[in-house]
Amino acid sequence: MEIDKAIRECDDRRLKTKYTNAIYVIKRALALYPVQEVALSFNGGKDSTVLLHLLRAGCFLHQAEEFNSGGDAADGGKTFPIRTIYFESPSAFPEINSFTYEAASIYDIQMDIIRLDFKSGLEALLKANPIRAIFLGVRIGDPTAVGQEQFSPSSPGWPPFMRVNPILDWSYRDVWAFLLVSKVQYCSLYDHGYTSIGSIHDTVPNALLCTRNSDSSEEKFKPAYLLADGRLERAGRAKKNSSAVCRKLSSTSNGLKMENLNSGSMLTASIITVGDEILFGTVEDKLGSVLCKKLHSIGWAVSRVTVTRNDIDSVAEEVERQKYRDDMVFIYGGIGPLHSDVTVAGVAKAFGVRMAPDEEFEEHLSHLIGEKCSGDKNEMALLPEGITELLHHEQLPVPLIKCHNVIILTATNAVELDRQWDCLIELAKSNGILELMDPFVSKCFATTLSDVEVAQPLSKLCAQFPDLYIGKLIVFPAAHPTFSLLPVVTTCVLGYEGGYRESREGPLIITFEGKDLSRIEAASQSLCQKFHPGAFSKIK
Repeated sequence: MEIDKAIRECDDRRLKTKYTNAIYVIKRALALYPVQEVALSFNGGKDSTVLLHLLRAGCFLHQAEEFNSGGDAADGGKTFPIRTIYFESPSAFPEINSFTYEAASIYDIQMDIIRLDFKSGLEALLKANPIRAIFLGVRIGDPTAVGQEQFSPSSPGWPPFMRVNPILDWSYRDVWAFLLVSKVQYCSLYDHGYTSIGSIHDTVPNALLCTRNSDSSEEKFKPAYLLADGRLERAGRAKKNSSAVCRKLSSTSNGLKMENLNSGSMLTASIITVGDEILFGTVEDKLGSVLCKKLHSIGWAVSRVTVTRNDIDSVAEEVERQKYRDDMVFIYGGIGPLHSDVTVAGVAKAFGVRMAPDEEFEEHLSHLIGEKCSGDKNEMALLPEGITELLHHEQLPVPLIKCHNVIILTATNAVELDRQWDCLIELAKSNGILELMDPFVSKCFATTLSDVEVAQPLSKLCAQFPDLYIGKLIVFPAAHPTFSLLPVVTTCVLGYEGGYRESREGPLIITFEGKDLSRIEAASQSLCQKFHPGAFSKIK
């Protein structure tokens, strides 16, 4: 059988292992269910193409073992004995349809064409045919893969059948290694930059494979198998508007309700630090303020910075709160092999998914750590199942981890954070993982006026400039009772006006920050005009 021969003669040990395990699952399924009671769900994509040829090889080997004839009893895989289901859709690419029908002709596939939605089509098919198990080309990382095993009963509310997933643990690299080594045909769209194919309405070539001829503006795309980071295979799926971006936030501060946020032009982030040592006062967190400045430099407002315990439930609760409130959540601390390093597991729990082995991530770890990081004991290679995207950059020894709108940073000091941030910005420019906007601008003034003198004019100024969101008038404890009456307001979103003292004996610092420099100029001039000339001096 040509597939089995090609794989066993290749030099790719990893592919051989994946192939052997997949064939075992297929043979196990064929031992449990008669061939008349199994089916293949085929959609013309790369994963189902791999599965088609694995099933051809698996059926051949299973028949050979049954007849104990060394493979001669079967027809060499020329015909395909398994019923195949194809859900034909008017939104499918013509190339997908053409490839599917061509494959059916070449391999003599008994194909049922269904023109209903997936659930209704299955109900009708299973009612008319005694199908008990369906082979699916699902892989970990697919949206539908969460919670599935190699053998998984159908979900409640669906027709009863066994889902068989022979390539569940295969990576993007494994899929293309198989297709190229086996030299089988696949849909032509993959040779033109498509890396993950949905419908004609939500799929475009992957921009990471785009090349431009210096003599013309024409865009060309490299083949899908040249995509360097397989976790970015879905970058060609058209992005939907995030509900987090479109939402309207409301905050109440000192009795004032702020609802003037233009969320179409403003994105917010929260920062979570994980570490009992910070809460105990053993060490000081120095990364939070640095990360705030970096986010401001790309136009993002930081809504909150929190510190939580090295506890899975504590991390999960904090992530659960912030992932709905903000457009992006950055979390660091608690990353590593120790019992207290629970950040990744906490993120998984916040999204309601389990931790599963990620072989691509384990490969990166093995290059970094060597033999100390291998086999089933490598818990550091367990990542949230089905929601993880690896952010790979040549300057990073190990990719960063992104789970939906949560980015897990591994930095432990400012130098490492600088490097990881620079890599994130480069990746943001190429694949849009982080939207880059106009940075915040600010003006600072120093005054010897007392806090009480400044408080009321500053509050009136905030009402006059509602687009400059009022920040917090920060003061250090003082003996005079009037300081307890000063207004307290939450953090900056569109911009903020506030003040602070570096020392009770020193000057009061008033800061204006936002994105519209002309508005900041107007607000600062208005404040200065409320007092005698020279009351405020501009500082850097």
